[in-house]
Amino acid sequence: MTAAETPDDPVDARGGGAHGEPGGGPADVAVETIQREMTAFARRARASAGRMHPELSLVSYTLLGHLEERDGCRATDLAAHYALDKSTVSRQVSALERAGLVERRPDPDDQRVQVLHLTEAGRQILAQVTRRRRAAFRERLADWEEGDLVRFAAYLERYNARPDTGGDEGAG
Repeated sequence: MTAAETPDDPVDARGGGAHGEPGGGPADVAVETIQREMTAFARRARASAGRMHPELSLVSYTLLGHLEERDGCRATDLAAHYALDKSTVSRQVSALERAGLVERRPDPDDQRVQVLHLTEAGRQILAQVTRRRRAAFRERLADWEEGDLVRFAAYLERYNARPDTGGDEGAG
């Protein structure tokens, strides 16, 4: 049975798409499969985040990684980059500050602005979790051929490089 023929998402017997939507051609079935599998991937990523570090959610890990990549930024920049509500980012940043993983420093170009930076403890935990996540990915992908890995990585980059539009809520 192929991924497109799973009992969880049958193609309508009248020739319609999955879940009775119009179409049902190979591209429609593939999009349904992608949506379902990306949802499973996101669920697995959230669940595994706690195992990587019990006090570091997937969102917190992502924010720490962004701060490291950018060598610091404002909380409003984080909210804009990840299309999150400012209050959500504020709560996450406050928790990271309380945990001693992030600190605020004045922006050298504008003393009124606070820039978030990783603390040394934040860098250490981020490095530890990153090592564990990479090991988990390597284990999960251990039996994939190199060409498949390279294509999969390129497809993910292509998917994530496309700017979000207002109509793809839930499409990540």
